[in-house]
Amino acid sequence: MTRHFTSESVSEGHPDKVADQISDAILDAYLQQDPDARVACECLITKGHLVIAGEVASTAHVDPVAIARQVIRDIGYDRPEYGFDYRTAAYTNLLHEQSPEINRSVADGGAGDQGLMFGYACNETPDLMPLPLTIAHQILLALKSLRQYETLPWLLPDAKSQVTVRYEGGRPAAVETVVLSTQHKEGITREEIASELIRLLIDPVVGEYLPGSQPKILINPSGSFTIGGPHGDAGLTGRKIIVDTYGGAAPHGGGAFSGKDPSKVDRSAAYAARYVAKHVVAAGLADRCTVQISYSIGKAEPTSLYVDLHGSGRISENRITEAIARLFDLRPNGIIAELDLKKPIYRQTAAYGHFGKEALPWERLNENILNALKQL
Repeated sequence: MTRHFTSESVSEGHPDKVADQISDAILDAYLQQDPDARVACECLITKGHLVIAGEVASTAHVDPVAIARQVIRDIGYDRPEYGFDYRTAAYTNLLHEQSPEINRSVADGGAGDQGLMFGYACNETPDLMPLPLTIAHQILLALKSLRQYETLPWLLPDAKSQVTVRYEGGRPAAVETVVLSTQHKEGITREEIASELIRLLIDPVVGEYLPGSQPKILINPSGSFTIGGPHGDAGLTGRKIIVDTYGGAAPHGGGAFSGKDPSKVDRSAAYAARYVAKHVVAAGLADRCTVQISYSIGKAEPTSLYVDLHGSGRISENRITEAIARLFDLRPNGIIAELDLKKPIYRQTAAYGHFGKEALPWERLNENILNALKQL
């Protein structure tokens, strides 16, 4: 059977991702000083203005505006003509103390809110991520290098990619379509942009993953893209949740990640669900695995655990579900301890996906758990 599946990614200069990175950089600053900090930080960025809002309970002393300035500078928005200038922009800090009711709900290890979270893994790539999303991320990471090393000096920070993969018999067969829109300086034609990006970027990345593919390639299909970043569109924390996760290959519970400390199960339980699903696939028990975990506010034990192997399982889903409940501690404090989530590790998650990055603790395999699953 033939099917096509498409995923997208956005660059670190996309306005929504700018907001995510600021939120997570502020979170990291609190955790650096106070590992028990409770943080829920949201950002809105638009032409010449950043608004920081949310709630905090912490002993740390943090300057959110200074952190935001540094993040925006690092991304490359340092001139008005680029869509934002960190030096001249206006900043509004509306962070306030966390609600005592929420604080009490997590004080004894309970979940900070009700909710449902999904994790996913598949054997399409070495990091057990969906191939269309992996290629979409890699295109933009390569684009970032071309910009930062000034190989193509006309590149600017805002960009989006979209990749369609053709599947035959459930396995990736070819890249069918690549769409890439990238912000650029004045004075260069779309034809010049397309020629350089196909040669230096798209052909090498596609060839690495699916050699022999001859995709249809669309570069800046709307025409020129000189107005980008927060000047072209407002950005909000948490608005790219499919880019952040599995590119649409798995369900999503609806909760965003960035700016939230690990007591929020929106974040920590989504990482735990990925951790579980990755172990199942890495153990050879299935080609694909989706895990759902749900919680009730103030309660530590999950209210449900669901496993879907998409017809690819080597053993029954009931046996795997029973093993997961035995081998993984899915209470909030158990997740935080197993994955060591009180460290300032979150800014690196806020662009190019929260999953598939080897350095992140929920991507590392526990050999004891892996061996126990292999013996099922």
